[in-house]
Amino acid sequence: MTESKILTRQQAIQQANAWRAEGKQIVFTNGCFDIVHLGHIDYLEKARQLGDRLILGLNTDASVSCIKGPLRPVVNEYARARLMAALEFVDAVTLFGEPTPLELIEAVQPDVLVKGDDYTVATIVGADFVLARGGRVETVALVPGYSTTKLIERIKAGY
Repeated sequence: MTESKILTRQQAIQQANAWRAEGKQIVFTNGCFDIVHLGHIDYLEKARQLGDRLILGLNTDASVSCIKGPLRPVVNEYARARLMAALEFVDAVTLFGEPTPLELIEAVQPDVLVKGDDYTVATIVGADFVLARGGRVETVALVPGYSTTKLIERIKAGY
């Protein structure tokens, strides 16, 4: 069941189009989601509440390493994709390896683009594209004190 929610880019485009044809609002967000924690769960649940279907763009292992450093990700992309797909409020997961999710956003054409409130609309990749199509760009409040980097540091300090 969870594997069926992991889509290729072409499948994600087709699924988004099918949902849109049903009158559903498509929400898109993206991230690494390495070592899933409460902050991730809360963020994704809030993102999903902003529309009818949530598509999650998940960074590939190679792109996570470029962003976070050579020791990351801790959890490989297949496992991260399955974990994300297992969440009831995530409707589809698709991997992307580009430096930013812009190509994926342009392909999926979401109605709502979501990031955490550590971003502003001006700094969200793809915001201009979504707004130009008449969509919305939203930020959601993050749960204070939760970060994979901080979690890894705490684990390392304890061992």
